[in-house]
Amino acid sequence: MSLRDWWRRTRPADPEFVAALARRWAELPEVVRTPAQVIGRHAVGCEGTHGVFPRCNLSCAPCYHSRDANRVRVDGGHTVREVDAQMALLRERRGPVAHAQLIGGEVTLLDPDDHAAALLAMRAHGREPMSMTHGDMDDDYLERLALGPDGRRRLHRISFAGHFDSLMTGRRGIPRPPDEASLNPYRRAFVARFARLRREHGVRYFVAHTMTVSPTNLGEVAQVAHDAGRMGFGMLAFQPAAFVGDHRRWHEPYRAMTDDDVWAEIGRGIGARLDHTVVQHGDLRCNRAAYGFWVGERWHPVADGDDPRDVAARDAFLGWFGPVNFTGSPAPVLVAKIARVVARHPRAVPITLGWARRRVRAAGLRAVLRRGVRPMSVVMHSFMDAADVAPAWAATQRGEVADDAAVRATQERLAACHYTMAHPATGELVPACVQHAVLDPGENAALRRLLPIAEVRR
Repeated sequence: MSLRDWWRRTRPADPEFVAALARRWAELPEVVRTPAQVIGRHAVGCEGTHGVFPRCNLSCAPCYHSRDANRVRVDGGHTVREVDAQMALLRERRGPVAHAQLIGGEVTLLDPDDHAAALLAMRAHGREPMSMTHGDMDDDYLERLALGPDGRRRLHRISFAGHFDSLMTGRRGIPRPPDEASLNPYRRAFVARFARLRREHGVRYFVAHTMTVSPTNLGEVAQVAHDAGRMGFGMLAFQPAAFVGDHRRWHEPYRAMTDDDVWAEIGRGIGARLDHTVVQHGDLRCNRAAYGFWVGERWHPVADGDDPRDVAARDAFLGWFGPVNFTGSPAPVLVAKIARVVARHPRAVPITLGWARRRVRAAGLRAVLRRGVRPMSVVMHSFMDAADVAPAWAATQRGEVADDAAVRATQERLAACHYTMAHPATGELVPACVQHAVLDPGENAALRRLLPIAEVRR
């Protein structure tokens, strides 16, 4: 590689990525353009697939899928083609890098070879994929996924999110969980599978834990956060239930609890104050996130929103390192990128050292040296009700800003959506709430005819 090629490869900001960030920032409503906002400054947001394998073999109440989802046959060829087309559009419209979820019904209903092909297609379009599963998989599934027919690694790193909660029925070994605590052995076994895969085959991994929260299990959220947080998950994600998807599975008054209720229980279980305003992903009415790390039995935030020095460090990071792509760059390239930013902004050194000193002081140097540091983030995603999304999206499609305050607020949340899905046939990118509330019913009805489990009259 020539010096010119190396210099180009290690430039801190890819012009295409910078342009994608600028477009995303311009799309955001004014209400979310805050100093803490990450979208449009460091990331374009998360992405997800749709219509690629709607079927699931567990039952959830509620379920965000429409009633026809489980009448669609899982077809690996269809999955890979659709994933490739959707990722190609996302690559074209949202730039060279992003995180994307391989999501639908249950991903492990895919043959491992088809699953691997879908993940490789996502990576070919610059996406860092995460497979979304309920975790009830065969013991050898991960090995057959990560290793090719020749026994060699075809996936050097895999990311999975395992969904575990007592609102799910049909899990092998515990078809009707009596409570959340009864699922802890299954949560631990899920993480252990990945640890074994790395130990035996050298496949690196990231695992997240996801959970739906309703009035029924709200009182158990703190215990789940406490227990799962100490099992080795890199992220805990909670989704307050919403009136979206199959209406036959709406069994509770979901709006009897608030996002604040859920977030307070999560913090109680973690044992720390979770400040979700330090870093903002889209609209805080939709997404809350707290980044931190474990040292032994204590979780510590990466930044204290009440400390002006930490706020200044955040602002410096987003201002100087925001356009730097940290995903997918080999370590030597990433180090060179960082060095070039530091050369341009030497104040980054004392700011970083001061931030690190405060974190070590809070955790205790002796504890850090003896027990080490394990990163873990906590997030909450609040979907909107279908009845609210439909009129707001219709107004947006007409180019209108609603006079009604509630509809206008929903429009703002949709415009700031952190989670986007692509429609290659129309060239549209839509928020996930629109996909599930407005588009899924028609899409799954069409897929039922295209990929019937049983013969369907056309």
